[in-house]
Amino acid sequence: MPTEAGTFITSRRGGEVSPVLISTRVRPGCVPAGSVDWTIFMMYACCIYHVRMPSPLPVVKIPAEPATESTVKTAVKASAKSAKPTREAKQPPAAERVYAHVKEAVLNRRYEGGTLLTEGHLAEAVGVSRTPVREALLRLEVEGLLKLYPKKGALVLAVSAQEIADVVETRLLVEEFAARKAVPASARLIERLEELLDEQRQLAHEGDLAAVSVKDRCFHAEIVRNAGNDILARLYDQLRDRQLRMGVAVMEAHPGRIAANITEHGELLEAIRSGDADGAAQVVRRHVGRVKVLVRGEDR
Repeated sequence: MPTEAGTFITSRRGGEVSPVLISTRVRPGCVPAGSVDWTIFMMYACCIYHVRMPSPLPVVKIPAEPATESTVKTAVKASAKSAKPTREAKQPPAAERVYAHVKEAVLNRRYEGGTLLTEGHLAEAVGVSRTPVREALLRLEVEGLLKLYPKKGALVLAVSAQEIADVVETRLLVEEFAARKAVPASARLIERLEELLDEQRQLAHEGDLAAVSVKDRCFHAEIVRNAGNDILARLYDQLRDRQLRMGVAVMEAHPGRIAANITEHGELLEAIRSGDADGAAQVVRRHVGRVKVLVRGEDR
């Protein structure tokens, strides 16, 4: 039987037939894998080697079980069971929970401007220690919503007249441009604006001012995103917190403004739908410019 290492022959020694390998060339690495049990008695190179080979193991073929409906269902159930989490999802870190609690309350005006928040009160309200409270308050101070006073607490900052003017001016620059770019409008944009307008009407009927303010902002943001300028869209997103806070303030001080906002949103939608770019920009200018007057407590 020829191999890479030489040729096997048989020899009879003492009545026993043994395989013998006559080697003319022995190369490292030619020994087959799994043959570590071989014993080789080497006398001299290119001489006869007495080799004892292991008996080959019988190969047993196991027929594959045909896939049936029951076996497939069993496999699916087992896979789904192993995929289930072994424990409930973890809560966000304590500092993140305090941050979300305070920020939502400030934007919804449950914590109005001029309110002094203490670490002890917030720790008790959220159910955490004071250390994560300090971390959350530092983040909110950086965002311009609070002012920290050592050993006293955090003061919720009121919206200043300058901040109102800055936000309105930035909104006008971005939203007038986006309203013009929205024309001609895609069917997807028109459908989305109709959905948001319907949601505003429903939330206004329920009296949820905070939710109405969110949908109001979403309506304008949808038009800005449609302009196709990612840098402009990110700039507009940075105004979100201030817009929400001012929106709630206007609705609380001027309840009749809720219906007026919805009406003006409808006018903006119709101008975009009809392809009137100049008309859409004019609606935006009148609608957004009115916010500055109302937030400052002036009505006209």
